[in-house]
Amino acid sequence: MLFLVSVTKPQMRPMIVEYDPKKKGVKNDLSDVVMVKYKVDPNEIPVEQQAGSTLPLMEIPGRDVEADEDYNPFEHRKLAHPTSDMDTLIHLLKGSLGSGILAMPMAFRNAGLYFGLIATFAIGGICTYCVHVLVRTAHELCRRIQKPSLGFAEVAEAAFLSGPPAVHKFSRLAKAMINWFLVIDLLGCCCVYIVFVAKNVKQVVDVYAKDTDWYGVDVRVYMAVLLPLLILMNLIRNLKYLAPFSMIANLLVGTGMGITFYYLFQDIPSLSERLPFTRVERLPTFFGTAIFALEGIGVVMPLENNMKTPTHFIGCPGVLNTGMFFVVSLYAFTGFFGYLKYGENTQSSITLNLPQEEVLGQCVKLMIAVAIFFTYSLQFYVPMEIIWKNVRHWFGAKKNLAEYSIRIGIIILTLSTAIAIPNLGPFISLVGAVCLSFLGLIFPAVIETVAFWDRPNGLGRFNWILWKNMFLVCFGILGFLTGAYVSILDIIHGEE
Repeated sequence: MLFLVSVTKPQMRPMIVEYDPKKKGVKNDLSDVVMVKYKVDPNEIPVEQQAGSTLPLMEIPGRDVEADEDYNPFEHRKLAHPTSDMDTLIHLLKGSLGSGILAMPMAFRNAGLYFGLIATFAIGGICTYCVHVLVRTAHELCRRIQKPSLGFAEVAEAAFLSGPPAVHKFSRLAKAMINWFLVIDLLGCCCVYIVFVAKNVKQVVDVYAKDTDWYGVDVRVYMAVLLPLLILMNLIRNLKYLAPFSMIANLLVGTGMGITFYYLFQDIPSLSERLPFTRVERLPTFFGTAIFALEGIGVVMPLENNMKTPTHFIGCPGVLNTGMFFVVSLYAFTGFFGYLKYGENTQSSITLNLPQEEVLGQCVKLMIAVAIFFTYSLQFYVPMEIIWKNVRHWFGAKKNLAEYSIRIGIIILTLSTAIAIPNLGPFISLVGAVCLSFLGLIFPAVIETVAFWDRPNGLGRFNWILWKNMFLVCFGILGFLTGAYVSILDIIHGEE
């Protein structure tokens, strides 16, 4: 079967292209496969695809190779409510400074004092690097397909479609996998937040309710009481309007952590009283907890796509580097001194170790609980956007009612999951090991490898990028398998 494709530029000769039904591709005398840009996604995401018998060759007026190279995606972004660098930094901090920071002493308990310190900075550096890899690859793919911005899953789809022909057929699978992992991860974080808030509030109420029916009430009752407040808070649909709540939450976390350090530095034990390294079999729990605490990759692409000046997100110092340096340092500091203070008595959240009878300790628990409650809304924003984007075409003119109904339904789902698994420590480790090993380590490495596989010198000298990404994938798989296994056993045994 032969097609004659005319070329608009007079200096170029026509190409004779031949469709090969066996390989399901289009061959010509200049290249093996003709690559064309066209829209196939229901969300109107332009991608590159291998032309086939059912995919018409489409002319893109006014585009040529030089135009593609000069295309600046940032100049074509049209944002109704763009966020400033400070707004983005606030959201990034709030997305990372969740309940994970309060679980870091427990992570150190499972790793040891000195090993935990070194490993925290190592994991923090790896996670930050993987975010850089993802964002840089997204910028490159935006230029290739002339799209102003891409979400995390869309980056994966575009990478597979613009990569080697052998992986084109996996593009939709890659997009679906990332969407599912993002939804499960961030909704899992929301479940953890509910457990965290309920446990801290319960400790305070128990102090003042010793002679009432509320004393000793199961923590699941406190979770159920949160439902109306969660619904009201998460009916806010605009990310920019959540910035004030993120600022309040940051202030509360900062104040609460300051008071927590006040307790940690009272009668601090000697360094020799703590183990520098624990046992190898406890390291998977450390890995799952640490990566849960440090990994905020789920909110990275929405934050970068919503920036007024996206070029400021990565670079030196950049919003990402500034935010992650502060986050990793604070997490390591908290884990080190939290474990040093309480040792093997360290609980799943350091606030649960604070004195229950002292008013100052009770204030910390309430402040942190309110801050984590506000953080729920930011974490909820991304999975809701993913789900809504894929189902909104079902509802016609009743989109607003449908969206609010779906929001309420998902909130009830996270609450029900939290009630079913109220063991905070293993829950944190399980979410980190299962979801964030893939999202934060494996997927960015795979996306970069596929996107630059067949580009001239795309994998660097001696293919060092390929070897580096193979290490990241193996590291992520090891953390996933061991962390998930240990966490599930702890949940089954009911251990904190």
